[in-house]
Amino acid sequence: MLDIRDLRVSYGEAEALAGVSFHINRGEIVSIVGANGAGKTTLIRAIAGMIPATGGQVDFEGRPILGLDSTQVCELGIAQVPEGRQIFPSLSVEENLRLGATLRRSRADRQNNIDRVYNTFPRLAERKTQKAGTLSGGEQQMLAIGRALMANPMLVMFDEPSLGLSPLLTEEMFDVVRSLHANGLSVLLVEQNVVESLELCDRAYVLETGAMVLEGAGEALLQDDRVRQAYLGL
Repeated sequence: MLDIRDLRVSYGEAEALAGVSFHINRGEIVSIVGANGAGKTTLIRAIAGMIPATGGQVDFEGRPILGLDSTQVCELGIAQVPEGRQIFPSLSVEENLRLGATLRRSRADRQNNIDRVYNTFPRLAERKTQKAGTLSGGEQQMLAIGRALMANPMLVMFDEPSLGLSPLLTEEMFDVVRSLHANGLSVLLVEQNVVESLELCDRAYVLETGAMVLEGAGEALLQDDRVRQAYLGL
């Protein structure tokens, strides 16, 4: 579904991604783990067309997408749940959701998708007229996920979805990812919670200082001595 080869991104003279290559098959959950500053958010933003790449190739469903703007990328079926949620705090829950359905690919299904989001997150249905900025952190994360689902995506990219959440809400968020995957969505998961992320995924990659240094099945990487020492303190 998504094929990335030798992707490079620079900020001035600093190279944030130094030739990253990986792929996601249709129906997979693929996790990318790495320390802060490894380039994980830069990678997601480059795929989404939010920042320019300086080299490489990104294909989605066999079509080159590098150089497209973020709206064009979304229209093809890639949605993002951004780090920090980035909801509109002064708008209501339902207004935030409706903003997620402004794409051509999703307008006709707007009401059905709102109903689906409310079925997935009953708490959002209870608070649909409430201003988004007054929601709890966990509810705001639900809203960010719901807004992404409003775009009828085929692939959803999650950027640090458990950031700032309690352990209980973190587990609930991962259950949502499992449910979305079970319903046919492909998932790219960038996550600070290494154990949960690797247990959840089909395959995973380890990103260090802008380069992929390890890849394999999630459970296998959990047993890798380099991962255990660098990220689990073992």
